[in-house]
Amino acid sequence: MSDPRDSTDPNDTGGIDDGGGPPRDPTLRRTDGGTTVLEDDREAELDRGPLQQWVADSISHPERVYRAMFYVAAIFFLFTTLFPFYWLLMVALTPEGQLQDIVFTPNGFNPGAFVEVFEVIPFHVYMFNSFVIALASTVVVLVIASLAGYAFGRLEFPGRTPLMLLVLVISFFPPAAFFIPLNDLFNTSFFVLEPITGDGTLYNTPFALVTPLSAIFMPLAIFILTTFYGQIPDGLEDAARVEGTTRLGALFRVIIPLSAPGVATAGVLTFIAVYNEFFFSFLMTDGQPQNWAPILDGILAYQGQYEVLYNLMAAASILGVIPVAILVVIAQEKIVSGLTAGALKE
Repeated sequence: MSDPRDSTDPNDTGGIDDGGGPPRDPTLRRTDGGTTVLEDDREAELDRGPLQQWVADSISHPERVYRAMFYVAAIFFLFTTLFPFYWLLMVALTPEGQLQDIVFTPNGFNPGAFVEVFEVIPFHVYMFNSFVIALASTVVVLVIASLAGYAFGRLEFPGRTPLMLLVLVISFFPPAAFFIPLNDLFNTSFFVLEPITGDGTLYNTPFALVTPLSAIFMPLAIFILTTFYGQIPDGLEDAARVEGTTRLGALFRVIIPLSAPGVATAGVLTFIAVYNEFFFSFLMTDGQPQNWAPILDGILAYQGQYEVLYNLMAAASILGVIPVAILVVIAQEKIVSGLTAGALKE
């Protein structure tokens, strides 16, 4: 017979709520007469410090941590990226002579600075020069890089890998290393160029900018297009060749359309880099708008001998960014797909 005083029940769960009724006493009786107290979850949470509680919540809900990290990174990126443009806008809107009192809002309001930039100097001519030089360089780079990318990506020939490495190694040299021989070449008078340039030299001509800038940004475009052209199935090109298309026709009718993200990426990156280039642009021209001086020479033209028009320089900088911003917005989908292509193996 069992002792009626023995309160130990083998079916007793020790007072822990199993969902079948009101919560029991959170104690567990031992056979030796002692008791073990089980802490409630809420009491255990109260005993944790803020850091321990945050770690526990992070383990329980990792998606909250990922979301918080994304917001922190996005806010940091937006702040560091957009704040310079915000500061340029504040400087541009502040009247001349009141720039020393700017904190986070403009000291005054002068939107006329965005019109005055075209009245002080022909800034639109500088913008046009940069746009033409960048567009011409992009066309040259895409045409030559497409041919080279097709050869490296789809043809087998001896020395392909060493030649590709040589192209990439050339891109590692700083642009300043090429300036002295190019400057000497472009300042040399050639008789055949006199009907075109007048004095027979390439100095103060768009060729003095398009030629070196195209060569500098060519290796990157070749590398990008080689990767894309090499991923096109051979069957598509073979089908075009069967229909009577030449290799060159297959390149421009089949390979390039199928590699549109890569072509767009190489083109946009080249255009932006040439449009913002300063080193060759400053040294290959005399800074005059009629001599194809680019946009950076126009911005520096607001620096006089006795004063610097900082508000006009800021307004000109904002206006100069607009064409590139429009281009990026239009081609952003192609750029993202081009930069991420090949990241996954299917």
